[in-house]
Amino acid sequence: MSYDFRRAAAADAPAIWTILQSAIARRKGDGSKQWQDGYPNPAVVQSDIEKGIGYVLTDNDIVIGYAAVLINDEPSYAAIEGEWLTNADFVVVHRVALSDAYVGKGLAGVIFRFIEDFARSHAIYSIKVDANFDNPAMMRTFEKLGYVYCGEVYFRSSPRRAYEKILRNEESV
Repeated sequence: MSYDFRRAAAADAPAIWTILQSAIARRKGDGSKQWQDGYPNPAVVQSDIEKGIGYVLTDNDIVIGYAAVLINDEPSYAAIEGEWLTNADFVVVHRVALSDAYVGKGLAGVIFRFIEDFARSHAIYSIKVDANFDNPAMMRTFEKLGYVYCGEVYFRSSPRRAYEKILRNEESV
């Protein structure tokens, strides 16, 4: 398998939406309330692509995963109930999803390693993320990858567990 992580193109939108629809159905099947209110939707995917924040994980050029990757752009993180590890520039990740055929193979970790490289390439050494309280798989992924629980943040009046990971500057090691 040959994985690549690249900025999403307009032509990727149908594959991204298919992946997100499957993830929405999986969350519902798990009894989660996350993503059961019409979000995300095709307009969100289109907006992500237009803003240049949508990224896809590919396996031999087939889109198998998706994430929105932003720099310093999450206003709700300013109102954390708790405390972030840093107050420096940060990368934030939203809407992580994988194709059904690739779930359970550790590929969320692959996506996050690519995002860590992305952050370093922009001289940013903090990644901030959040997970719905009823998404234990994502919380386990964060903890396995070295993210530290920092408190709670709120999206659309819903509390989320907030995590941060401080990256090493590989060039100075």
